[in-house]
Amino acid sequence: MNILVEILINSIALFVGAKLLSGVEMKNFTQAVIVAVVVAVLNATLGVALKFVTLGLLSLGVFTFLLDAILIQIADYLLGGFKVKNFWWALGLALLVAVVNSILKGIF
Repeated sequence: MNILVEILINSIALFVGAKLLSGVEMKNFTQAVIVAVVVAVLNATLGVALKFVTLGLLSLGVFTFLLDAILIQIADYLLGGFKVKNFWWALGLALLVAVVNSILKGIF
């Protein structure tokens, strides 16, 4: 049940980010849910491997945003209906998602 709440919160954060950032396009909220699931799967697989490989190279706080931006770009490549113009927009979306996530987790 906890993972469903996480996916819902991430979906809301991604949808809000897509509405606020002009470099990010998303069809609808259903697409946001799909993107949240894909990013979660990528984070659980590829993200863990990348964190392990780069352990000690960069500060984990900064690297987490960079890694999230990379995973968002991979999701953009894999999914139709979700477009991110470039890495900088992906990084902005990752930062915005982190902020919205923090706010929503504080409420719920």
